[in-house]
Amino acid sequence: MDFGLVLQTDPPGSAVVGLMRRAERNGFRYGWTFDSAVLWQEPFVIYSRILEHTSKLIVGPMVTNPGTRTWEVTASTFATLNDMYGNRTVCGIGRGDSAMRVAGRKPNTLARLGEAIGVIRDLAEGREAVVDGQPLRLPWVRDGRLPVWMAAYGPKALALAGQKADGFILQLADPFLTEWMIKAVRKAAEEAGRDPAAVTVCVAAPAYVGDDLAHARDQCRWFGGMVGNHVADLVSRYGEHSGLVPEALTAYIKARQGYDYSHHGRAGNPSTDFVPDEIVDRFCLLGPPSAHIARLEALRDLGVDQFAVYDMHDAKEATIDAYGAEIIPALTS
Repeated sequence: MDFGLVLQTDPPGSAVVGLMRRAERNGFRYGWTFDSAVLWQEPFVIYSRILEHTSKLIVGPMVTNPGTRTWEVTASTFATLNDMYGNRTVCGIGRGDSAMRVAGRKPNTLARLGEAIGVIRDLAEGREAVVDGQPLRLPWVRDGRLPVWMAAYGPKALALAGQKADGFILQLADPFLTEWMIKAVRKAAEEAGRDPAAVTVCVAAPAYVGDDLAHARDQCRWFGGMVGNHVADLVSRYGEHSGLVPEALTAYIKARQGYDYSHHGRAGNPSTDFVPDEIVDRFCLLGPPSAHIARLEALRDLGVDQFAVYDMHDAKEATIDAYGAEIIPALTS
């Protein structure tokens, strides 16, 4: 199993670079960041520094979207980083939640997202693609490689990930829901004539190592609110009891009363008071190292290839070090 670290690009950028360097020293192979231009600093600028100050770490957004940048700009940015640092990027992409809503726009449609996946990958790898009716190619790209991993929860999005993406990002660590969604992605891949096993599966969720579960829950409760945004969209689209989305995912948002993006992804977010302890325990990894190892072994058995740690709480360094000392060795030996 691979491991990734997920951060927000809060200033100073040097602190983000420092944590990513620490992660690489502790055995993490991927470095991810949020991508929301209004809420945080521009991630691609910081990726260049991370790549310069690490030797093998693969970096990318969790996740970008096809609406805040034109597709040729996104592809060119990735291709430039790859040319400078040796194909060490990955493009996580989704419909766009905070990046679009904070700017007063709606998240992108799945049709637009599906088209963007192919176009961005083709351009970044040196092939011709059509953007807004215009055939384009980046003539300077040589031996470029850009895996594109798609974030998804709902049935249509899961199908699209299986049909078109190189990887599937699931932002929660509940084994029941993970199994349900991996099956949906693999079924769609098979029906599209692809090898289901070729779709990389990445589970991303907060992790907090320690024995004080009450404190750990309070530090990670924000995640249930963030997931709740996507779940609310699914409920409005498919209904609460449609059978198309597991009630194990949707039931907890009944008490949700809106969301304030100024606290997005941060411990102490007041918009997440509705999230019960049971959801925090299911969606996140909390407790001593043994509890993390047991959950990760279960996820690995379900087909998860990477666990990406959301490290947005008051124990960033301690979490990275604990994973490096005890947890990563147990899952990679």
